[in-house]
Amino acid sequence: MSYPHPILAREGWPFIATAVLLSIIIWGLAGFAWSLPLWLLTVFVVQFFRDPPRPIPQDPLAVLSPADGRIVAIEHAADPYGQREALKISVFMNVFNVHSNRSPVDGEVRSVQYFPGKFFNADLDKASEQNERNALVIDCGGRMVTVVQVAGLIARRILCHVKAGAVLQRGQRFGFIRFGSRVDVYLPVGSQSRVSIGDKVYASSSVLADFAA
Repeated sequence: MSYPHPILAREGWPFIATAVLLSIIIWGLAGFAWSLPLWLLTVFVVQFFRDPPRPIPQDPLAVLSPADGRIVAIEHAADPYGQREALKISVFMNVFNVHSNRSPVDGEVRSVQYFPGKFFNADLDKASEQNERNALVIDCGGRMVTVVQVAGLIARRILCHVKAGAVLQRGQRFGFIRFGSRVDVYLPVGSQSRVSIGDKVYASSSVLADFAA
């Protein structure tokens, strides 16, 4: 699978260009010392929108992490988007994580459901139910996987670039969340988690769980 763009997410290009331009203008008008805070802001913006390619495990039973971050929940729960019982694994992203979201499995998107909501800290369990969110239900050869992008305290924009009927490959980029957030993954009952609470995971390269054989 070819990578759609190098190193920096396209969602960040306008922000990076604006930060660089303002830094240069203030440097030219007032000197480097006055522009230093803006250059530091530019560095932060660039690191936030970095979007590096990652190695992608090809085990057909492996479910990959859809995001960089820290595991904050592993539990059996009702999947309100797929209408079933499921194993839920949640990844919390802080502002220093890569915020590009990638498909955890190969499959066809059965539905995309957007819900407006609040902006609680995404580290809290209630964020899954009350925050702004966008859910993709993916059919992976008869196994249903739900991926939910959840806005956080600072995140105010969920971006999803696919619609129902799209066919995704594992590791394929499907969206982005700006400035701190959470991704919930609902897996079929019987799936075995390969992570623990507090583990750091990386989009596409970390395995969250295995489907039952």
